[in-house]
Formats: sequence, structure tokens, C-alpha cells
Amino acid sequence: MPDSNRGVLLGASAFLFWGFAALYWPLLSASDPSEVLAHRMVWALLAMCVILLVTRRGWGWVIPVLRDPRRLLPVAVAAVVISLNWWGFIYSVSINETLQASLAYFINPLMSVLLGMVFFSERLRPLQWVAVALGTFAVVVMTIAYGATPWLSLLMAASFATYGAVKKYVDLDGTQSLTVETLVMFLPALGFVVYLEASGAGTAFSVSAGHTALLIGGGFVTALPLLLFGMATRLIPLSVVGMLQYIAPTLIFLIGWLIQGEEMPASRWAGFVLVWLALCVFVSDQFRDRRKARSTRTAVGLRGGRGPAQGRTERPAREGEQPERHDYPSEE
Repeated sequence: MPDSNRGVLLGASAFLFWGFAALYWPLLSASDPSEVLAHRMVWALLAMCVILLVTRRGWGWVIPVLRDPRRLLPVAVAAVVISLNWWGFIYSVSINETLQASLAYFINPLMSVLLGMVFFSERLRPLQWVAVALGTFAVVVMTIAYGATPWLSLLMAASFATYGAVKKYVDLDGTQSLTVETLVMFLPALGFVVYLEASGAGTAFSVSAGHTALLIGGGFVTALPLLLFGMATRLIPLSVVGMLQYIAPTLIFLIGWLIQGEEMPASRWAGFVLVWLALCVFVSDQFRDRRKARSTRTAVGLRGGRGPAQGRTERPAREGEQPERHDYPSEE
């Protein structure tokens, strides 16, 4: 199988896994979402240990990271933020508000664009402004539909977008980063689990063996799709990954609507239609920008082959120096 096809298969599997997770967490309804989150953190570290063992990544890189505050701090912040996101998802599907989780991951790209503008001085293109305006209007419509602000959706979207922004400062790959993130949260999570069990409020061993197995399995539900996702990103362009990411919220939406039977009055449909319209505008703008970048790169390449263009010459790399690199979108 070609690498590109294998990458699409791995990426689609990761997002399908994340989507079907909306059916997993309600099985743990006997536990409070905070307890489920704590177990997810504890057992996710075990899952990452297994993954590192299977992939033979080793542990030699961990100690230098833990000893360097500049490297550890952004990972620790990412750990706290993604934990908040995990709690929001677990809580929303546990109280049959799965559609709010779906809405969160549909508006997440728009939230990321806003964070880029505010904190990284990124300039929005006209179509991006249109997409953000449509997304904002959709939230207003959904607020009217729910009779209250969909704060769970906004919490999950904002926390996941913040997580992505913080990860810009993390110099580890996805597997290493999640390992350190779970390591950072392990002791607080384990302490909370021990406290619950000691006080009699815990459910790890008092419900059933199946319940215990599901709590432990939560760690692998967390880690496995991330592994598949990491493998996919090495084989396919990020533009393809960006298209695949909408598999998860679409699946979550269908689960909430068709399986869990959440109501979808006309006002909610209107809100989701606005979100989908905003995403269509956003994605079309992304394609347009990438197409323009490819055209520019091709034109530069043709001019470079014919000689200097507009008085600019390409300076050859000096001995021992890396050649100039252009960070165009990946075309692997």
C-alpha cells in the first residue's frame, strides 16, 4: 500500500476512534466525570509507557526535559489545558449533551484562528474574517436555541485551541509530549484517585470488574488514537489531515442526534448549518491560499532556472552551511 493511502487510513482511523469515544465515556456513568478524568490521566501514562516500549523510543530524552524548566513549563501548561478539555468532553457526553461536544470541535479551527490573531499577531484574510463572523453568529443562534450560552462547547473549543497554541513552544513530538503531559498530571491524578477510594467515594473497585476495566481502558482510549494520528502526520500533508479532522465532530454529532436522541429543533439546525457554512468558507480559503503558495513556488522555481529575477540572485550555500529553506505547505 502506498504511504499516502496508508497515511489517510491511519488518520481516518484516529479521528474515527476519537469520534466513537463519545460512546465510551457514558459507559462510566457510575463515576463522576472528575474521577473518570483522574483515571484517564493515571492509565494514560501506563498506555504511553507501553507505546514507547513497543515503538522502542526509549526514555533517555525524559530526564533532560524534566530538568529544564524552559522545556518543561510549556508542556506542563499544555497538560493542564488538555485536562480541562478532556473533562469537558467526558462531562458533556455523560449528561447527554454530546451535541455540545460536536459543536466544540466544529468551531475549534475558528477559535484557533482568533488565538493566532490575538497572541501571534497573525493577520486574517478577508474570507477568514467571514468565517469567524459566521461562527460567532452561529454561537449566538445556538445560545438562543439552548436557552443559555453553550459554555461546554466554548470551554472545549477554547481549551483545545489554547492547547494547540501552547504546543508551538513545545520542542517534542506528539508521543513524547503526551508522555510528559501525563507524567506531569500523574501524581495529582493518582492522589485524587487514592483520596476518593480512601473516603469511600471512589468507584474503581466498588461497581464491577467491567467498570474497573473500562476505567483502565480509558488510558488506552486516550493514547491509541494519538499514536495513529502521529503516524499519519508523517505520511500525508497537513492539508489532508485538516480535512480528516472533521470526521470526529461529524461522528459525534450523529451519535448525539441519532443514537443518544438529543433534540434538534430548527434553531439548533440553524446554528449547526451556520457553523458548517463557516467551515466551508474557512476550508475554501485554506485551499485557495495553498494553491496560491504552490503557484508562487512554481513561478520562483521557473525564474530560478532561467536566471536572476527582478535583480535577485540565489546565494549558494557556503561550505558547511545549510541551503536556504522555504516553509511552504507540505507536499509529501
